[in-house]
Amino acid sequence: MKLYNITFDIINRPPLDPGFIPIAAFNRAFERSAAGGTAVKVAVLRENGQCAVREARIHGSEDFVGADMLYLERMLKTMLWSYGGHTALICGLEEMARRLAGVYAPGGARAFDAEFMSRIYEREFTVRSLGYEDAPESAATPVPCGGNTHGCRIGFGAGGSDIKVSAVREGEVIFSEEIVWHPKTQSDPSYHFDYILSALVRAADYLPHVDSVGVSSAGVYVGNRCMAASLFVKVEREVFDAHVKDIYKNAVAELGRRLGQGEIPLTVCNDGDVTALAGAMELGRGGILGIAMGTSEAGGFVDREGHINGQLNELAFTPVDLSPEGAVDEWSGDRGTGAGYFSQDAVIRLAHSAGITLDREMTPAEKLAAVQQAFVEGHPGTSKIYRSIGSYLGHQLPVYHDYYGMDDVLLMGRVLSGGGHLIVEEARRVLSEEYPEAAEKLTLHLPDEKNRRVGQSVAAASL
Repeated sequence: MKLYNITFDIINRPPLDPGFIPIAAFNRAFERSAAGGTAVKVAVLRENGQCAVREARIHGSEDFVGADMLYLERMLKTMLWSYGGHTALICGLEEMARRLAGVYAPGGARAFDAEFMSRIYEREFTVRSLGYEDAPESAATPVPCGGNTHGCRIGFGAGGSDIKVSAVREGEVIFSEEIVWHPKTQSDPSYHFDYILSALVRAADYLPHVDSVGVSSAGVYVGNRCMAASLFVKVEREVFDAHVKDIYKNAVAELGRRLGQGEIPLTVCNDGDVTALAGAMELGRGGILGIAMGTSEAGGFVDREGHINGQLNELAFTPVDLSPEGAVDEWSGDRGTGAGYFSQDAVIRLAHSAGITLDREMTPAEKLAAVQQAFVEGHPGTSKIYRSIGSYLGHQLPVYHDYYGMDDVLLMGRVLSGGGHLIVEEARRVLSEEYPEAAEKLTLHLPDEKNRRVGQSVAAASL
């Protein structure tokens, strides 16, 4: 096929999504085509002097201006949501920097992304031009995290469909439970607070005392504070700032008061990072990218030294599909990003093509459960749903590897219940046939059913 004068082949397409255009295939062809072109460095800066830098080449000619712009725009977007940043530097391409600044300006196509980064880092997001030779060096501040098993601990995991909570004593799980909730439809944060506190109290009932609480939660967290999270998407901004930013701190403080213990140590991490941590604990090594497929797509990375690097890892917003008919993310308004391909939304979207009718009155979680039940009952279309998601994953893993350099991929989340093995099988097949160089470097892991569902809360207990 041909896209902006870049010609490339796609051998494997998702069985239920023949129009899918994997960004990995485009990138690979673009980079071959532009190998002798103009050099550029793209950098994103985040807090405490941390910086991520990528080098590339573009064609730099009028015939390929559309391809060059698409490549750089999708690269910058992937960098922002993988690494995080309050400032983007386009080094060596002044005109492209000007165009990208317009894309990320108010009213531009990526205004949501700019506003989101501004909120997280509490400063206005900007795109600036810099000379190629003036590009900064990459810099990160790795943080050791997890692996603590002594004492009496509570692990809490908050997703968009359910809460998972565990009580752990000297490394042994003595209580674990899943609690259904509907946080994304609630505008009153007291709903969220009450559910969180109730789950913590449930776990505390199984322990003589609580030495610490570890929280794995969808969203972006800085200093145990919630800076942004889809769990609270219906909460108005002023109410969010007043009652949600410190919701976990306040819930644990209330738990301490009820137990008569006073202050209880708390650590809050993004659920994707905790997924990766769970993998590192299970495998006994780092270099792991964790991918949780649930209400949305969560990502997390533990480096080879067992450290978390302070990156966003919000894979739900990273580009996957370049098709003009790709799935639209309801939050950002962008098309073809991870949330529509590695989540319950992907299952629901593909169900129609698979010949499965879902009641419109059902919640998204109920629709997912209905598809999973249809799989158990042998509906012939359900295997195509799982294999389509597996095909998406097989095409996307080379992109993730390019940005993270991981050795292992740990897959978790409710979407993998039932037909998860088909997702993995298809991903491995697509990797092997389309991207053999990446297939040689990656090992995919699918934990057993119990660990997929509650593994994050157990790992959170070790934070």
